[in-house]
Amino acid sequence: QVQLVESGGGLVQAGGSLRLSCAASGRTISSYAVGWFRQAPGKEREFAAAISWDGSTTSYAGSVKGRFTISRDNAKNTVSLQMNSLKPEDTAVYYCAARGTYAVATGGYAYDYWGQGTQVTVSS
Repeated sequence: QVQLVESGGGLVQAGGSLRLSCAASGRTISSYAVGWFRQAPGKEREFAAAISWDGSTTSYAGSVKGRFTISRDNAKNTVSLQMNSLKPEDTAVYYCAARGTYAVATGGYAYDYWGQGTQVTVSS
């Protein structure tokens, strides 16, 4: 089993930055692809970013491309999401998820393990 814990959320003004972290425990996620998803109030969960097991491949939703950067440190068993130029529409609970294969995926159904989420609020 893999346990995932997100951190780094908070309140930030529009145009600001936050860095989210996802720490894994239970087993190493060095062979797992990891994704970040988000869910705003009253909306469905949506894909934000994903990274392959070795970091060689990344994928971003169009709404965050160019502003968010996903990275990983397999030695520390962590995955990060650097979020710049934040907008009020980025307000959501952000979840990290891991899937037991190497390749990235954009569908939440493809992921096996999920964290509890961290709240990101962007004020205008």
